[in-house]
Amino acid sequence: MNSYQKIMARIEAGEKIIIDGATGTELERHGVPQLENAWNGGGTLSHPEILKQIHKEYIRAGAEIIISNTFATLKTALRDAGEEDNFETYNRRAINLASEARSDMGAKDILIAGGISHWSWSGKYPNLKELRDNSREQAAIMAEAGADMIILEMMSNIERMQAVIEGVKHCGLPLWIGLSCEIDSEGNSFLYESTQTLSEAISSISDNESDVICIMHTEVSDIDACLDVLDKTWEGPVGVYAHSGDYINGKWIYNSVINAEDYGIAAQRWINRGVCVIGGCCGIGPEHIYKLKEIFC
Repeated sequence: MNSYQKIMARIEAGEKIIIDGATGTELERHGVPQLENAWNGGGTLSHPEILKQIHKEYIRAGAEIIISNTFATLKTALRDAGEEDNFETYNRRAINLASEARSDMGAKDILIAGGISHWSWSGKYPNLKELRDNSREQAAIMAEAGADMIILEMMSNIERMQAVIEGVKHCGLPLWIGLSCEIDSEGNSFLYESTQTLSEAISSISDNESDVICIMHTEVSDIDACLDVLDKTWEGPVGVYAHSGDYINGKWIYNSVINAEDYGIAAQRWINRGVCVIGGCCGIGPEHIYKLKEIFC
């Protein structure tokens, strides 16, 4: 039984699995400059030792799944940033750094998840065929570099999500899907900055396409409404990694981030509802993951 199969067996047995917290905003918090139109993806090459230390701190805090710093290194984002020629280098090096952190910590059973998104910082999106082909290439690079699984992040459009799923399924790695959501004034759950509902998105995912569905990059206060939808539409394992703070003019604002104690209280509520995988997204740092470890392990 490999490390991924062990994690899934533990989930099936009712154990709680901790994912890491934010990587991109941690790079930003450490002063790593952004890559225009590719957010904090540039830190992989510009400040690799800081990135590796962030991964190691999450492992130290108790995370059993480390997500690579590749949320912003899809090919079209790098094209917008003038870095398309380094597409393979960014993605391969990001997996390598996470693997090196795992090795340095002597934590051989930690899983390395290759994070893939369809988000655009320029507002320019590729057509669905290009997105599918780019995702296929990105996932293949990650698999060859040693990723244990793929996790789709900030899926916020059903058609683009399906194109990414179609692309990554060829790489041979297990897949988790992370959906980002907002709640309207009537309490209805929609995909982030979309008129498509969370229920519609989940219904579009076949049972064999994702081992776990996560609600991620979603406000802490909106998670429960999303879980209400999942309770009705998804029978498989559920994960949560919420964000906290404000995003203003391309920068993350940290003074509005939920404290670790309160995040732990919210996480306990989600666990009581049956969530089995939990971590954090933008703004959620090592101190929050330490709190999750304290509560659940």
